[in-house]
Amino acid sequence: MRKGDATKARILDETARQAAVKGFGAVSLNDVAEAVGLSKSGLFKHFESKEVMELATLDQGFDRFVEFVWTPTQALPPGRPRLEKIFDRWLDWSEVENAAGGCLIVAASVELDDQPGPLRDLLIRRTKQWRKALAREVKALRDPQLSDEEAAVVIFQMKSYVLGHADGKRLMGDSTARKAARAAFAALLDRAAAG
Repeated sequence: MRKGDATKARILDETARQAAVKGFGAVSLNDVAEAVGLSKSGLFKHFESKEVMELATLDQGFDRFVEFVWTPTQALPPGRPRLEKIFDRWLDWSEVENAAGGCLIVAASVELDDQPGPLRDLLIRRTKQWRKALAREVKALRDPQLSDEEAAVVIFQMKSYVLGHADGKRLMGDSTARKAARAAFAALLDRAAAG
């Protein structure tokens, strides 16, 4: 990796870390520059504005999420086997990211839900892509396939279990949170497959 690319990666990683902890709105260019050992003007050698840096950070956050959660599941058959692996990887992601200060995507969802602009637009676009990919897997749970509406309900509940797991494990220190999330998800898949 070239030095400039390595520096850019460090900037994005640091921006993501800070945004996950305190939100994009509270991330200052000075804080990021200081953490990566640059001047504020040094950041602008890599990004033309704070907005461009934030957009690249969020986009990279989604890329990392997809690489961690989705990519390892692609060798599995569609439907339940793949969904179970996706769910386990998503729980793993929440544990890994929470150890580093929190999930950037969850933090951005809370922060940007009522703040129009390019960052929110990117968050919505990438979230829709994720849901569309999940919907294909959920629909494959049975033949005939689940409807769009049925798949949307399964995806909503799936994410709810992931968030509940993160809350139970991180906030409440509940060592059984993962077991509870997996049991709830298995029951959801049973119901969805049975129709």
